[in-house]
Amino acid sequence: MTYAPHHATLATPIGPVTISGDSHAVHGIRIGHQGEAVTDLVDAPHGSPVAEAMRQIKDYFAGVRQGFDLPLVSLVSARGEALRQAIAAIPYGETMSYGALANSIDSAARAVGGACRRNPYPIIIPCHRVTSSNGAPEHYSGGDGPTTKAWLIAHERRHAVIKTSN
Repeated sequence: MTYAPHHATLATPIGPVTISGDSHAVHGIRIGHQGEAVTDLVDAPHGSPVAEAMRQIKDYFAGVRQGFDLPLVSLVSARGEALRQAIAAIPYGETMSYGALANSIDSAARAVGGACRRNPYPIIIPCHRVTSSNGAPEHYSGGDGPTTKAWLIAHERRHAVIKTSN
């Protein structure tokens, strides 16, 4: 079987977002720096995971999507998958500290930080929702670092649907 890479780049408020993958899954997402000149570019067939990721990410930035449904490449270790799932479970518009997330899955804050740092799917696996214990967006490996992280958190809080009990 031949590997046929697919790519898409889209202009976003936080800078260019580049998606890579193939006909089976999204392999990674890279956030560039704000102010980089870019126009939307798709080198992926319509309906492919990369083209679908581009559509869903555009919806996220438009404030009409709060979650993602995309095929992602599995991590090698069960522990890595557990950390990824824990990060993905943080609700849209909310944050959780490294320590609180670690405690919720019987792990260490350092392991959560490492998983966030190595996350190949920023935005989709929302490592931007993991903050320091005081809630500050101090670290982020994508785009312009903490500035990008703070923008994503503020964006989600602006668009979060308030659920009420009846």
